[in-house]
Amino acid sequence: MEELREILLKILNEKLYQIILSNPRAREGAFKIKIRPVMAHGQLLFQITAYEGTKVFHENKDRPAALACILDRMERDFRQLEGEGMELKVTALVSKKGKVTVKTAKTAAAQREGIQKLFPDLSHNRAKKYILEEGVTVPFLVELGVQTREGKIVRSRYDKFRQINRYLEFVEDILPVLDKGKHIHIVDFGCGKSYLTFALYYYLHELKGMDVSITGLDLKEDVIARCGQLAGEYGYDGLRFLRGDIADYEGGEPVDMVVTLHACDTATDYALKKAVDWGARVIFSVPCCQHEVNAQISSRFLAPILKYGLIKERMAALITAAVRANLLEEQGYDTQVLEFIDLEHTPKNILIRAVKTQAAGNTKIRETTERLHVETTLQRLFKEAENEKNHN
Repeated sequence: MEELREILLKILNEKLYQIILSNPRAREGAFKIKIRPVMAHGQLLFQITAYEGTKVFHENKDRPAALACILDRMERDFRQLEGEGMELKVTALVSKKGKVTVKTAKTAAAQREGIQKLFPDLSHNRAKKYILEEGVTVPFLVELGVQTREGKIVRSRYDKFRQINRYLEFVEDILPVLDKGKHIHIVDFGCGKSYLTFALYYYLHELKGMDVSITGLDLKEDVIARCGQLAGEYGYDGLRFLRGDIADYEGGEPVDMVVTLHACDTATDYALKKAVDWGARVIFSVPCCQHEVNAQISSRFLAPILKYGLIKERMAALITAAVRANLLEEQGYDTQVLEFIDLEHTPKNILIRAVKTQAAGNTKIRETTERLHVETTLQRLFKEAENEKNHN
């Protein structure tokens, strides 16, 4: 590792663009680590981002600590390192016997890409690099009015552009869970105008080259007809749209991923139950119009808080999301509750992301809901299924 140490000392400075560690030796733990320089409180640090399963972890280290971390990770966990600075590129490979091969090359990036790349932006607030890049024309974004035909983002629709990319970032995190070598089937319940459905298909099929089909389901006949027409115009053969109710939809082929974005009130519960019954590997859910708990919740202890209608409404919505997340955990899913988009754009900003792990457990959520005098539709559906199972 001594040769690698010497090379890293040359690029681990403010002129570094990034270092990526990949090709992990074990299935457990992080599958990729990125390192980039940042300035924090006037000090040069290195942000280390570890991608582990569906989770992402960040930490900042000074130069000696970052160097020690990289070398330790390469010695124990990873077989490949790729780094690029303003003046030098480096590639390091570790064989199964532990032999380290290091290759370096001078970079002409400063001359090739212009003056802007001479000085990497070290701020935490540097310009965001989106999955759907600005300047690259995407047909459905043009149809939405988010892009011009030249690929420029319409200023008044920039929030929508950010929302779509934020959604795809969440999808990107779970890609290791999906088997890229097999056909992937996704069901999108309550797809509506389907701009995120089109984005998902475009990302997985067009950008990632995956064999994927997506079924979009919604009650509005005119919306479904229009979405089907656009899918045909874009040549998205694996994208189809059906008119139907979530509770009645049965499908017919295995489902790897279920998406339910803004399905109203208890429709989300029926979609989640379907996903669990199908054994979907991944579930994405953004709840909407959560009235059920608001009509039930009652607590003498919380009475001084719940007497304010607005606060009661928001607490009920948060409790609903927490109950759903806990119930999915009890069904064997590793569940996260994430912020979908910034609060200033919409109050409906919670996304539940669940990945099947088989490690089911009792979260004791029923004890909590009993104290609040609440029973959600999803609780009832799971309870009915359990009773039916016990009687058979």
